[in-house]
Amino acid sequence: MKKILLLSLLLTSGLTALNAQTNLISEGFDDITTLSGWTQTNQSSTTGTNPNWFQGNNIGNSGPFDSYSGAADSYVACNYNSVGTGDISNWLITPTLSLQNGDIISFYTRTVSSPAYPDRLQILLSTTGNSTTIPSGGPTDVGSFTTTLIDINPSLTTSGYPSTWTLYTATISGLSSATDCKIAFRYYVTDGGPSGTNSDYIGVDSFSVDRPLSTENFFTQNFKVYPNPATNFIQLESSSSSIEKFELIDINGRIVSSQKTNAMAIHIDITDLQSGMYLLNVYTESEKSQTKILKY
Repeated sequence: MKKILLLSLLLTSGLTALNAQTNLISEGFDDITTLSGWTQTNQSSTTGTNPNWFQGNNIGNSGPFDSYSGAADSYVACNYNSVGTGDISNWLITPTLSLQNGDIISFYTRTVSSPAYPDRLQILLSTTGNSTTIPSGGPTDVGSFTTTLIDINPSLTTSGYPSTWTLYTATISGLSSATDCKIAFRYYVTDGGPSGTNSDYIGVDSFSVDRPLSTENFFTQNFKVYPNPATNFIQLESSSSSIEKFELIDINGRIVSSQKTNAMAIHIDITDLQSGMYLLNVYTESEKSQTKILKY
């Protein structure tokens, strides 16, 4: 498991552009009723009153927290009511993806602000694609999801699951060639439920699987951003593909400015931003690229 904080990324990456990436899947969970090709199965000991993963419950709707990105309820959640009594094993599974070594899985997750009951989340991989065996035999059955990529809070401590949105990543390895796979989010908490000693509420947001491109100078070859450093405005220009969207992200991982567009050049106002370092994400139809901006 590899947990990466954006602050560390900014401090260690220097001022060169980061590698471009080809996005294989990206899901912000704006409306989970429209998820295409995803599968859910609840293999908990008993069936609770809220047995499925569900749309996030935001603060304005008396929920525990807002989303990491997008509308306030734009995340997917799972909670202690997955089970009546006993162990929770509640699965959310992606469509089939063709993965290869080096592909990067990333997502944000958190629990409630002051957790009193421990939560746990596993990210598991099946390498059998459309022939994947979906778990069906109770809490301990993992089907063909035999590779654990990430296991958050396996010791089930109240401080072991982040209580603010935190980025987790895993890099695919061990495949002999490009392989059809499925990725599973497994809310896995023993002794859970309303009367159990464990389980509360978790959210997942901004899930993505990306393939880094081999050209390290992709950004500098395809984009210009100037002036940099800047005080009031920056100009972003593409020499090849139309820019579909940009995002400016601060050192706390928050998106402080974004715009969907379809243009070869964008004039970006940074007047109201605080001085400091920012990540600039640039999206085209087929790639995502990053560089850093210094605001004076």
